[in-house]
Amino acid sequence: MMKKATLALPLFLLVAGCSSSQTWGWYVIDPTTSSGWTNVKFLVSGMGATIQISLIAAVLSIVIGLLVALPGLSEKRGWRLVNRVYVEFVRSIPLLPMLFWVFYGLPIVFQSMGMNIPIDPFWGAIITLAISDSAFTAEIYRAGIQSIAKGQSEAAQTIGLNYFQTMRYVILPQAIRRILPPLANQFIYIVKMSAFASVIGMQELTRRANELVVTEYRPLEIYTLLIFEYLVLVLIISAGVRWLERRMGADERG
Repeated sequence: MMKKATLALPLFLLVAGCSSSQTWGWYVIDPTTSSGWTNVKFLVSGMGATIQISLIAAVLSIVIGLLVALPGLSEKRGWRLVNRVYVEFVRSIPLLPMLFWVFYGLPIVFQSMGMNIPIDPFWGAIITLAISDSAFTAEIYRAGIQSIAKGQSEAAQTIGLNYFQTMRYVILPQAIRRILPPLANQFIYIVKMSAFASVIGMQELTRRANELVVTEYRPLEIYTLLIFEYLVLVLIISAGVRWLERRMGADERG
């Protein structure tokens, strides 16, 4: 019921707006007009950048998350401490301040080290999203790996496998089936959080909408279309996640 209401609300706003042309201006995104079609294309063209930075950030997050999760599973207290410090530190930082630090502060750090490494909005957004999400990804890995029976690790060690060999050949192949669905859900989080990249000039969906609002000054209509864009994108990803969950469940039962 809630989902139906959510989907029906924009339709209601559209109909109500069309009946009250004095205060509503849907013409600004009316694809049947030349200017409206130009505006719609301008907005939708930002989806490519949103998907691109989200995909790259998700891949980096998966890699970083695994590297962070493994020390947390060690029997040595020092390695576990490294894991906890990283996870708690990263999770406690809001995304926007982290984005500002990476984009504006990290190049200064590089300069102080004698390295001239500029960070553009594209990579600033990717680095921030990857780091921010990696703490949650690490916890997903940890939970998935710990769900595997401890006896399997012990059996691997009895045949001479070390810790990393045990993880690679025994534990991770089994755990991956359990962690893929929640990792896919984290991708939805990254897509939504990518909107923050607009504040550093990244030409993604939200930035395009903000620029169009400045020129057309029709915030309600433009931001409504922006919400629709994110809604469609997230619904597609959610459908993929549900398919993946069903597939993983069928494989386990099989």
